[in-house]
Amino acid sequence: MAVVSSITPPEKVSFFEDPATGLEAIVVLHSTALGPAAGGCRFWSYADRNHATTDAMRLAAGMTYKNALAGLPFGGGKAVILRPAGDFDRTVLFEAFGKAVDSLGGSYITAEDVGTLVSDMQAIRKVTRHVAGLPTEGPSAGGDPSPWTALGVFLSMRHAAERRLGGRLAGKTVAIQGVGNVGMELCHLLHQDGANLVVADGSAERAAKAAHLYGAMVVSPDELLSADVDIVAPCALGAVLDERSIAGIKAKVVCGGANNQLATPEDGRRLAARDILYAPDYLVNAGGIINVVAEHMNESTAAVDERVRRIPERLAAVFDAAEKTGEGPNFVADAMARAIVADARGATRSAA
Repeated sequence: MAVVSSITPPEKVSFFEDPATGLEAIVVLHSTALGPAAGGCRFWSYADRNHATTDAMRLAAGMTYKNALAGLPFGGGKAVILRPAGDFDRTVLFEAFGKAVDSLGGSYITAEDVGTLVSDMQAIRKVTRHVAGLPTEGPSAGGDPSPWTALGVFLSMRHAAERRLGGRLAGKTVAIQGVGNVGMELCHLLHQDGANLVVADGSAERAAKAAHLYGAMVVSPDELLSADVDIVAPCALGAVLDERSIAGIKAKVVCGGANNQLATPEDGRRLAARDILYAPDYLVNAGGIINVVAEHMNESTAAVDERVRRIPERLAAVFDAAEKTGEGPNFVADAMARAIVADARGATRSAA
């Protein structure tokens, strides 16, 4: 699994089990310095609890940094649920998870992540109010956060292309690794903007859909990162950028929606050494959590849109600092986020 630089220990790690429903979940509150910990719930088939816990801790740390850089009044947290083997009642399982979330007293707010659906959030909502990503009507924020994630990535990719490739996305070729909810919406936005698409996905059906709708070329997951393209967009699981894969990348920009794309922080320097511009994942994919937080605060979709469209401004600041210092953008972004959290802790101590 991947990490962000200089991960600090979490404030709290909670384990929940409910044999009657098959629930086995871990909730990590990495930091509440900026406010309640906000972050999605991942539903995945882990090898064991240790792997699940490691994933939750790294994802939670990433949420602290993501929320800080996005200017949100929330800390970072994450939940993972180990997918039960065999048959299970999904609705009942997520209701049991909702009870676990409720027991934390509002210190953690959950929402969708990899493997979870709007319907899962509806099941959670039956037993707790500390959940977002619910269906909404009218101008209120809410619903599936993945289109907002995709929009932030797309706008960030536009900025990175202008900076490194000297032009807009029209006519550029983008390789998208993973065409789930975020990746497919990113295909849609890129296609509208005139980009050429190469896709790979573990599901042949999803890859075929991208080919049908957007004229994407389909390659195997093993070929995707080394494809002869302008931009690579990791939009599946993390840790795909390591010493071996980076050596084969032909693209000049990496900008995608997946969390924890770097296998190690040092891989950010490896990308920079090869003159590949890396857009820190938790900065560019913050659109989803921006929507989740706006829903929790009873704000409008207009407020979400305004905040998501400011993501490229923050990315530009990171790129400028990276160029000035010669450091990898991931280290620059991490330092900026840690400073925001440290300032919040200092203000809290002063107030006390």
